[in-house]
Amino acid sequence: MSAMTTTARVEAAYDRIESAGRPEIWIHLRPRSEVLAEAAGIDPALPLAGLVAAVKDNIDVAGLPTTAGAPSYAYLPPADAPAVARLRAAGAVVLGKTNLDQFATGLVGTRSPYGAVGNAWDTTRISGGSSSGSAVAVALGIADIALGTDTAGSGRVPAALNGIVGVKPTKGLVPVTGVVPACQTLDCVTVFARDLRLARVTAEIVEGPDPADPLCRTGPQLSLPPARPKVAVPGPRHLEGMADGWREAFDAAVARLASTGTEIVEADITPLLEAAQLLYGGAFVAARYAAVGGHLEKHRDLIGTDLDPTVASIVLAGREKTAADWAADTARLAALGAAGRAALDGCAALLTPTTTWHPTLDEVAADPVGANARMGRFTNFANLLDHASLAVPAGFVDGLPFGVMFTGPAFSDRALAALAERFANPGLDLFVVGAHLTGQPLNAQLVQAGGTLVGPARTADGYRLYALATEPPKPGLVRVPEGGAGRGIEGEIWRLPASGFGAFTTAAPAPMTIGTVELADGRQVSGFLVEPYAVEGAPDITRFGGWRAYQASV
Repeated sequence: MSAMTTTARVEAAYDRIESAGRPEIWIHLRPRSEVLAEAAGIDPALPLAGLVAAVKDNIDVAGLPTTAGAPSYAYLPPADAPAVARLRAAGAVVLGKTNLDQFATGLVGTRSPYGAVGNAWDTTRISGGSSSGSAVAVALGIADIALGTDTAGSGRVPAALNGIVGVKPTKGLVPVTGVVPACQTLDCVTVFARDLRLARVTAEIVEGPDPADPLCRTGPQLSLPPARPKVAVPGPRHLEGMADGWREAFDAAVARLASTGTEIVEADITPLLEAAQLLYGGAFVAARYAAVGGHLEKHRDLIGTDLDPTVASIVLAGREKTAADWAADTARLAALGAAGRAALDGCAALLTPTTTWHPTLDEVAADPVGANARMGRFTNFANLLDHASLAVPAGFVDGLPFGVMFTGPAFSDRALAALAERFANPGLDLFVVGAHLTGQPLNAQLVQAGGTLVGPARTADGYRLYALATEPPKPGLVRVPEGGAGRGIEGEIWRLPASGFGAFTTAAPAPMTIGTVELADGRQVSGFLVEPYAVEGAPDITRFGGWRAYQASV
């Protein structure tokens, strides 16, 4: 899956951890030496070899405590959860355990005694939760893939707010053995990645039966969408109250999907949104009390320190629900599910915004319950009604990521992926030779734009390289006239989504420019060049064959 060796990728991950300066992402981080030793033994032929993973700290990883975001709850698991074991068997190396909204109760990423996790793009804003640390670790390029969980949207909201992909599979496809339950009959293990295809490959690797999980199941996947699929979208009244610019961004996303030949139909999704309100407003919250209520009762003295008070109030309120409440809400949910299926009849999926707004940390602190409630409008019904869902990036609003979500019936996972593939911006390749190379000071800009390393590459003969007087230091690549003296220059190819490519290249400062670069294998790709005036008087470093070799000489 990667052109880098596993050990090189591990080194890059730990270097990125140090440079990012985001300790709140992690609850437990394995020592670099330990992970490098494990990486050295990975078979390079495995499907995830060369990739590093992060795991939400309500999922068991052998050798590391599981806290579910509460130090008082910590235990040392005897084995990996099946999802983790399958990642490792496929060649991925686990870096550590990530922060979360305590007991996976929240969509904000701030309900943790280990600290609020700031957004990957703007640390004054929330990361989204509950799988906050996992999403940010991927968005910052620390991890290639990460595991989260999703009961109300915890594997989709943080994906949207950090500009990455979040896969919420059909319930039961991925075992929840070794996962601290939130609502055990609704919980799903989810996957984060910056690339849609990698996210889906990983999701399929971790799914499959597990005898220890009585809720685990398999079933035939629904047919892939036809050449002209029909996709439902909400009516205008269900899109009211979103953040400024988000309605326009969603309209643009709908138009983009329509441009692929998809038929767009407006649907009344009132039954789905009413079902969503039952997750916290009905008797189903009693499942959270059944899962961890005993621990909270036993440790009431820790509420406000070790135990988050907002989480405690939500979980403990579940104790008041009766069996009669549960029976009534179960019957109501069934009726709403039938009405929802009728509203989407004939459609391959429902396309919605993933969430409704992106608050600041201060806004959530001022109204922790109300702010969180706004996050789950389009996500809360999926697990209650047994839907699969897939969150994908859909551009930016005011410099922050905006995401949309494809939702469909159980076992529509691959069909949703096919629709998302139609929608997703095509990947564009960019050749870099200097400060944006892996491990160099500006590499994080590529990662935050959604970039994925394709691998090393070399220009055709006919280029010269100069050391520019910039900060940070960077080289300038210039193509010489035909017949001139030049040579091949070493660099890397990075693949970016179109939206990320546009934002990244538009921000390139003068005298840098983006032009066409011919590679040694005959391909032509976009790449960093420099305007000729900038190399006047600059040291010619062509003889070194690349920026890293020049730096080594200095």
